[in-house]
Amino acid sequence: MILDCAVIGGGPAGLNATLVLGRSRRKTILFDDNKPRNAVVSASHGFITRDGTDPQEFKRMAHAEISKYPDVRIEKQRVHRINKENNLFQVETENGEVYSAKKIILATGFKEVLPDIPRVKEFYGKSLFSCPFCDGWELRDRPLAVITNDPRGLHMAKMVSNWTNDLIIFTNGNKLFSLEEQALLQSYGIRINEKKIATFIGEDGMLHNIQLEDGTTVLREGGFITAEWKQAASFGSTLQYTLNEHGGIETDSWQRTNTEGVFACGDTRMAGPSQLIIAAAEGSMAAMSVNAALIEEKFNQDKQHA
Repeated sequence: MILDCAVIGGGPAGLNATLVLGRSRRKTILFDDNKPRNAVVSASHGFITRDGTDPQEFKRMAHAEISKYPDVRIEKQRVHRINKENNLFQVETENGEVYSAKKIILATGFKEVLPDIPRVKEFYGKSLFSCPFCDGWELRDRPLAVITNDPRGLHMAKMVSNWTNDLIIFTNGNKLFSLEEQALLQSYGIRINEKKIATFIGEDGMLHNIQLEDGTTVLREGGFITAEWKQAASFGSTLQYTLNEHGGIETDSWQRTNTEGVFACGDTRMAGPSQLIIAAAEGSMAAMSVNAALIEEKFNQDKQHA
């Protein structure tokens, strides 16, 4: 069987793409190795009717909805390689199985590389986060930290200040801001601490203090990190798509890459805020684009044979 589309990645973008493809009667397989980036959090936010839902429960409900459509199925496998041969994409899984597909949707997302600070992983996803729009409400009015080692910290601090009046930027031993930027931050009561962080102090993932290398501790009850983003996909491919300045896959407004037949959506594009609802919307758009392309190809073929 030749698939109409193979969807790579089972996050909200891939799930919604698969749903729309199923409703469009397209033979589709969703490949999902079930290693989501948001596995460290217990609740997802910002998605109307699903605010506060556990990510695994969100996925369970999505799988139940997708299962209603007979033309789609979910394969819990990691994709090992994708190549294009004779206008078809050959998708090889880690188990050595090969599937042929007319179109590909890449929805593998990105992974975060956290700063090399002892115990940071214990607190990440519980009291330290990366998106204030996702988790700022839960940390509102507390003494917070922005932990950064690059100039993005200025923008992050501005955003986080919306949820608290007690904010310190920790640059972990780096000098990041110009005198003008420092003056701007200080005029809004945002402090800057350039000392190197020794470790985080707290229990059960709840931050209490940040300990600095000079032995001093600073009371902080949560915060946000400007983590480094990298493509989560680890498969090899001959797909010659273009990457944007952030390392994400570049697409047009219809989620089409510059490689014919390849579409990308959600966090794998690394082109804006990382939220479930945005990723899901892009997945829907990618699926509609795939469907439209398949319909146009059918009509063009019928016209040639008329």
